[in-house]
Parts: sequence; C-alpha cells; structure tokens
Amino acid sequence: MPISLSPQRERWLLITLAGIQFTHILDFMIMMPLGPALTTLFRISDAQFGMLVSAYTLAGGASGLLASTYIDKVDRKRLLLVLYGLFALSTLACGLAPTYETLMLARVCAGVFGGVLSALSQTIVGDVIPFERRGHAMGIVMTSFSVSTVAGVPLGLFLAAHFGWHIPFLLIAAVCVLFAVFAYLTLPAMSSHLQAHAAVSAWSRIAEVLRDRNHLRAFVFSALLMFSGFTVIPYITIFMQANVGLRADQVPYVYLCGGVGTLITARWFGSLADSWGKFQTFRAIALVFLLPLVGLTLLGNVGLVGALAVSTLFFVCGSGRMIPGMAMLTSAANPALRGTFMTLNASVQSAAMGLAALAGGAIISRDAAGLVQHYWGSALIGAVASVLAVLVASKLNLHQAGAKP
Repeated sequence: MPISLSPQRERWLLITLAGIQFTHILDFMIMMPLGPALTTLFRISDAQFGMLVSAYTLAGGASGLLASTYIDKVDRKRLLLVLYGLFALSTLACGLAPTYETLMLARVCAGVFGGVLSALSQTIVGDVIPFERRGHAMGIVMTSFSVSTVAGVPLGLFLAAHFGWHIPFLLIAAVCVLFAVFAYLTLPAMSSHLQAHAAVSAWSRIAEVLRDRNHLRAFVFSALLMFSGFTVIPYITIFMQANVGLRADQVPYVYLCGGVGTLITARWFGSLADSWGKFQTFRAIALVFLLPLVGLTLLGNVGLVGALAVSTLFFVCGSGRMIPGMAMLTSAANPALRGTFMTLNASVQSAAMGLAALAGGAIISRDAAGLVQHYWGSALIGAVASVLAVLVASKLNLHQAGAKP
C-alpha cells in the first residue's frame, strides 16, 4: 500500500525527487553536447566518445544488478542519501579528471551510483503515490529532464566555453550537496517494506521477480523504450555542428528550446496519461516520435530555425513518451517486489542505453570533409525499437488498473 502523506508533504517529496533527478540527468546529459570539445581535446574518435557515454550507462546497469540484492533490505531514505553522496563525489572526480582514461574511470563511478539513484526515485514514487495519480506524479518528477535541458545544459555549455569543460561537473557536484541537505530534511523515513522482506533472501526476491512473465515483458518494454532514443541522442551535437552547420555558440539553443518544449508539455502528458489511459497516451506519442527521430538525422544545412523545429519536436516526443511509459513500468511491478523490480529495471535501461550508444557510434562515420555519414541508419534502428516497444506495451498487465493497459 502507498504511504499516506498530506498533499503538501507529497508535493515536497516529488519536488525533492525531481531535484535529485535533475542533477543525475544533467550529469549524464552534459557529456553529449561536450562531444566536439572532448574529441578535439583528447584527440579521440566519435566511437571513443560514444564509449564515454556508454561507460556511464553500462556501469549503472551493473550496479543495478548488485543493488537489487539489497534495495528492499534498507530504509529507502537512508539508501538514497548514501548513494547521492557517492554520486556527488564521482561527479567531482569527473570535473578534476586530467586525461581521457581518468575521465572514463570517473564516469564509470558516476554511473555506478547514478543509475541506482534513478531506480530508487522511481521506486519511492511507486511506494508513495496511488496508481490513479501516478502519471501526474511522474510528470512532476520528470520535469527534471526539462529543467536540465532548459537551464542546466545551456548554462553548462556557456560555462564550459568560457571557463573550461571541467566547470559544469564541479557545479553539479556543488548542487548535489544542496539537494542532499534538502532530501535529509524533507523525505520521510521509508522502512515499511522491510518487515515484509525480513525473512526473504535477496536472491529469492530476484528469482521471484524473474519468474513473473509480466515482469519479463516489462523489462523488454523498458529496454526498447531506452534503446529507441539513444542510438541518436549522444551524437546530436556532433551532427548539428558538422552537417547542419550550427556554430558552437548556437548549440545551447537546441537544448534550451527542447527543454522549454518538454517543460511545457510534461505535466500535460502526465495528466493525459491519467485521464485518457497510460497505454493509449504512450502509443500515440511513441508513434509520432518516429517522425523527428528519423527526420533529425536527415537534416542538411537548414539553418538554426529549421534545426530547432525538428530537434524540439524530438525532445518533446522523446521525453513525453517516457512519462506514461514509466508510469506503466512502475504499475507492471508486483507492489511487494517493486524495489527489486525497479532496480533490475534500471540495469536493463542502463544496459540498453549503453548498447544503443555503442551501436550508434559503430554505424556513423566521417567522410573526407568531416561530415557525419549513415546517421540515418542509427535512427532507423531506433525507430524499429520504438514500434516494438508499443507492441510489447500492449501486452503488459498493470497492478491496480485492471487486467490490461
């Protein structure tokens, strides 16, 4: 049963989780627009840059598997604070890294703690918020993506351009300290799940999760959901500068406009998912997403306005489908096993993002003039994954919502 909180306390809980997600998402996202600067500074290829992105997500996947053995054995608030503190230290290490190799190591550490943070935040939403309001709650928490793109990424790029690429990571670490204090003061103790799992081993819970066919379908859905976007996302900045002709000082507008668009639509998508239906909303957005997904990779020298029109639609639809999608995932989990399920799901998502980034990096190449080639192939693979995600989602059974989505 969800923890009963007053409306005001519930609102502050969601704002706190959104703040924690903001720093985690910004730490992940800031790497991608720094691609051109890092490839030049460290003299690495686009594929090697893709490995920097993948290192974070694959490490998050591995740590999620480990976390699934203890997440339901620990007070959720205490675990959140410990992981968040270690994440802040890892992000600080990213900002202090002097070489490609040390940055890779720091990214692995950040992924180890950041991936579990995301799963833990989603688990807390599932524990606290009733099903009928879960779509709206996910919309609030996932505005963190919008805020990070509206304010965080453009500001980070501005600071990186004027003071060096290290500065964004150092500031993210400082902001983590502030949100950690806020989380300590505002989150309630969350230990009601401990008694239910006191006599059950972690491996037994994992086995129980994996025996449920609905959980397995949910994991496939989750992997396809993430894979469909991340064959393209890590290389947007590189493509925009090399092929579309945007200047480095114009790139922040891509993330600013995309963030504003998602900020405006996120809560509307959440409310629509609660009123119209989570699956119906997901299906509609996921199919519309195919247009900007493929269209973005086919852009030529269309100028700033043309690039912003397509990239903004890409971010709006890409983020929008995640809101009903994540609400469905939290509801597909057996409530008694939600912590273990969501942690395993974080591993699945992280692995899918990492493999997608590697696949995208393997497909694209540069011609003699430095233009990105075959980017459309990365998008085509993502489009197939998006369609398959819709098909798998239609087979999910949602707890507290009848038999089918």
